[in-house]
Amino acid sequence: MDLHPLFLERVRKDFGDEADTFVRAIGSDAVVSVRVNSSKLPGVCLADRVPWCSGGFYLQQRPVFTLDPLFNAGAYYVQEASSMFLEQTVRQHAHLSDDSVVLDLCASPGGKSTHLLSLMNGRGLLVSNEYVGQRVASLRENITKWGFPNSVVTNAAPADFGKCDGLFDVIVIDAPCSGEGMFRKDDQAVTEWSAENVEMCAKRQREILKDVFPALKEGGLLVYSTCTYNAAEDEENVEWICTELGGEFLPISVDAQWNITETPFGYHFYPHKTRGEGFFLAAIRKTATAFSVRVKSQKIKEPAGGKQVKKWMTDAEQFVFGETNDKMLIATLAKFHDVVSVLKGNVKVVQSGLAVAQVKGNDFLPAPSLALSSCLRKEEFQIVDLDWKQAMAFLKRENLVLPDAPKGWLLVSFNKVPLGWIKNLGNRSNGYFPAEWHVRMTPDINLYTPLF
Repeated sequence: MDLHPLFLERVRKDFGDEADTFVRAIGSDAVVSVRVNSSKLPGVCLADRVPWCSGGFYLQQRPVFTLDPLFNAGAYYVQEASSMFLEQTVRQHAHLSDDSVVLDLCASPGGKSTHLLSLMNGRGLLVSNEYVGQRVASLRENITKWGFPNSVVTNAAPADFGKCDGLFDVIVIDAPCSGEGMFRKDDQAVTEWSAENVEMCAKRQREILKDVFPALKEGGLLVYSTCTYNAAEDEENVEWICTELGGEFLPISVDAQWNITETPFGYHFYPHKTRGEGFFLAAIRKTATAFSVRVKSQKIKEPAGGKQVKKWMTDAEQFVFGETNDKMLIATLAKFHDVVSVLKGNVKVVQSGLAVAQVKGNDFLPAPSLALSSCLRKEEFQIVDLDWKQAMAFLKRENLVLPDAPKGWLLVSFNKVPLGWIKNLGNRSNGYFPAEWHVRMTPDINLYTPLF
C-alpha cells in the first residue's frame, strides 16, 4: 500500500513506537462482520461476537451475500464492526422513549439507521436523511427491508433541518470525512488522501454541525463520528462543538478488553488494537438554549381503504392511513403524524411510514414493504416456504411454478423469513418483488454460504 508521505509523517508523530504496527495493520485484510435483525431472526447467535454490539458477529471470510435470501430479506446487515459502537452510546446516553424523535443526518446506505431502528425497537420515530440524491435509493431499500414502520426517509441539506428548531431528541452525524480509517478497504481513499482534503473535510464538517445544531433539543444528544484518524476532523471538531455551539462531552463506559483508545474528546478504533476498521465517535449533550418548533395538531381523514387493510397489520390501531396520488395506502404512526407534517414543510420527504397496499379499483394488493415489515399479521395470509433455488428465482423476478400451493395471493418466505408476494395461478405465478431490488447475479449454489 502506497501511503502518502505526509500521512506517514503524522502517523509516526502520533503513534511513536506503535507506528510500524499501525501501518502493517492498515495493509492487512479487512475484517468482515454482520449485524442481525432480531425481529426477523430472534435468538440467533454466532460464535464470534462483536463485544460492543448485542447483534454483531464476525465472520471468518466474506461470503457472497447477494446469493443469501436472508440478506435480501433484511434479516441481517453487513456492517463494519467498529461503527456498531453506536449501540453503547445510545444505550448509555440517549434515554429513548415512545415519544423520541431521532435524526440520522448522513444515513446512506443505512448501517447506522437500521441499527438505530433495532435499538428503538418500534419506539419513537427515526428520520434517515441522505443529502446526495443518487444515494437515497439504497437507503430507502435498506430501511424498508429492515422492516420497522416508525421511519421516515428524507433527501435534504443540513440547513433544511436547522429550520426544525428543537425537533430532535437525538441527532447522529456520521460525517463525510477524509476516510483514513477505510484505507485497507478502499484503494481510492488512499489515492485521494491529501493534507488539503483533510482541512477541507474538517471545515465542511463544522458547516454541517453548525447548520443542523438548532434542530437538536436543549439537553438532546449529538453523536458525532467519522471513519478517520486525524484530530482536525475528530477531537478538534468535538471541542469546537462544546465551546462554540454549546455542548458537554459525555464519557462512554467501555470494557478494557475491547482495546478502544479514549482521548479527552472521543473514542478511537485503531486496527492494530481493535478488531475493526478505523473509526472515531464522541457523544455530546447540548447545553445551549434551543427553541422548539411548533407542532400543530391536524385533523386526519382516513381513506376508506385503510379500514379494509388494517386486518393485515398487528397493532393497527396505532396507525393512521393516507393515500398517495398513485393509489398506495400508507400507514403512519398516529402519534407522529403531526411531526411528519412539520418535516414535510421544511425538508424533502421521500418515504414515510409503511406502504401497505396498492388500490386497484375495489381490490387491495399487498405491498412488498408489508411482507418485510415487523407489523405484518402473518396469520392473515397463506405462506409458502421456498427452497434456495426457488427463493433466488423469486428474487430474480422469474416466474415460479408451485402446483401444490393454494391459488391466489401467497406470502413466500425462506427459512420462515418473509421475502414478498406472489399470485399463484396454478400453472405459473406472478412475482411482486420490486424491480429495482432484484438480484442480477446468476445463482450458483456452490457460492452460497448459509450463515444462519
